[in-house]
Amino acid sequence: MLERFLSLHPRKIDLSLGRTFDLLAKLGHPEQKLPPVIHVAGTNGKGSTVALMRAMLEAAGKSVHVYTSPHLVHFHERIRLGQKGRGRLVTESELVDAFARCEAANAGAPVTMFEITTAAALLLFSEHPADYLLLEVGLGGRYDSTNVIAAPLAGVITPVSMDHPEFLGTAIAQIASAKAGIIKPGAPVFVAQQLDDAIREIEREARLMRASIRLADRDFSAREENGRLIYEDALALLDLPLPRLPGRHQINNAALAIACLRYCAPDLTQDDMAQGLTRAEWPARLQNLTRGALVDLIPAGAELWLDGAHNEAGGRVLAQAMVEFHERQPRPLILLCGSLATKDTNGFLRHFSGLAQELLALPIPGEHVAREAAEIASLAQAANIPSSIASGITEALKALRARIWPVAPRILICGSLYLAGEILKANGTPPD
Repeated sequence: MLERFLSLHPRKIDLSLGRTFDLLAKLGHPEQKLPPVIHVAGTNGKGSTVALMRAMLEAAGKSVHVYTSPHLVHFHERIRLGQKGRGRLVTESELVDAFARCEAANAGAPVTMFEITTAAALLLFSEHPADYLLLEVGLGGRYDSTNVIAAPLAGVITPVSMDHPEFLGTAIAQIASAKAGIIKPGAPVFVAQQLDDAIREIEREARLMRASIRLADRDFSAREENGRLIYEDALALLDLPLPRLPGRHQINNAALAIACLRYCAPDLTQDDMAQGLTRAEWPARLQNLTRGALVDLIPAGAELWLDGAHNEAGGRVLAQAMVEFHERQPRPLILLCGSLATKDTNGFLRHFSGLAQELLALPIPGEHVAREAAEIASLAQAANIPSSIASGITEALKALRARIWPVAPRILICGSLYLAGEILKANGTPPD
């Protein structure tokens, strides 16, 4: 039944707020009946930052609603309803009922899938008490359907980089302006490290909104020291464990999450933060697959990693993480890559030149805007990465297993969150 509701509304993107406001008004304004909202925008790191905040808040016994996108395997992943200890994904019956009520209220008026999904999520959040709502922007910020919260508790802007130029513009300043549109009067905004053009736009918007701005490396910072995370701001120096989420970039995400929560949840203890850092999970972001149907196919002793990074900045961060892994334990790096035609695949791949031993290009099942595997292989060759084509993930892993490896490889599946979802489904390990 859920598929029927989703089929009524095309997956097209049409950035505006009018239709969302109209639908919410017909539903009785659920956006005005929410727990305190932390609104999160940015290009890279939104999901990880949300996951870290959720884990720390839940470690403190708070109930936390979460709205994220896109989903990986099941649509229900987008909506997590808060409960004490650990939230739960929305059930099929709850979701279908919310969509049905939105459909009835909308009465056939034009609406996109993301708009009606956001309305359904806000309706559910308004009907289930919680201590916080972590609300992730879908695309951009200023005209994203989530930007209907008049008075959030705080805003968060993760690193801004090139993505969705067809909607947000081809310059960093344009994209940053769209992201900064979530800033509201009186609500502080916590901002990650940014390019100069981005920070100028964010600071300009904050001045217009008369909102305080707290910048990474100016107002707060974090670093790794002797295997620990050292967080520092004007009022505290905290000695914490490193995040469970792998990669040096997660230290920056953790700093952003901690800075925000030190304002939004002042009763959060250092122990709550420590527990949250070591419990946080965010599937398909440097996820080490250690069990499942696909893991059974890899060469003996090999590692299998999954990451949904798909743009130039994501490729840079992911390649840096692979360098870190190689420094700790050298292994040949094999990329299994699928990508959408709308993404900067060339910019993504160039960071792996001289790092990846080989790339096997994959199709993405069911995605009509996916790049042909042959095109991905050609782009890899242009980046000086030896490449070939595989008909699917099973065939690619079987081909790798059939080889003789003096040192078992590190296999990284990457290039698209849509591919990542297909991998988790095929492996039998969907998010929960």
